[in-house]
Amino acid sequence: MRVIAGKRKGQGLKAVPGSETRPTTDKIKEAIFQSIGPFFDGGLVLDLFAGSGSLGIEALSRGMDRAIFVDKQGKAIHTIKENLKSVKMTDQAEVFRADAFRALKAAAKRGLVFDLILLDPPYGKVNLSSLIQEITEHELIKQSGLIYCEHDPQDELPEDTVNLTIQKQEVYSSTIAVTIYRLN
Repeated sequence: MRVIAGKRKGQGLKAVPGSETRPTTDKIKEAIFQSIGPFFDGGLVLDLFAGSGSLGIEALSRGMDRAIFVDKQGKAIHTIKENLKSVKMTDQAEVFRADAFRALKAAAKRGLVFDLILLDPPYGKVNLSSLIQEITEHELIKQSGLIYCEHDPQDELPEDTVNLTIQKQEVYSSTIAVTIYRLN
């Protein structure tokens, strides 16, 4: 695993030890960021279910100003902190060990509004529709902001709504699909 592009291009990243975390491959990460960026002119990103922090670090490398990383696993939190230190981005990041829904409520209480929200939960363990609804209800995404969802191709995700439009939907393999929403 490595940073694909931007200020930290080519720098290696550690994976979370064990089999509980499924890292996004470099190939998929590159394809995704080419379609949502590929580079950013500042902004705030939320990496929910952050795992190793690879997606959020990629967003920082490509120009986001700040990132908030959230995961509920202790091993993941440790790995995120190590990766941020190795790419020298600790000053641009906050890392929290929390449940995703609790983290969204905490972000809303802080009045945070994100340019990009990255959702890559463990497949089959999180209701993405409920999570997306929570994000829009708490108004956590900026106008024209993006929500990236990596999921099992069999998952049923919301279609276009009053608030969200599907910008891209692609199946990468029998086990990986990506849906990207834009706030209307």
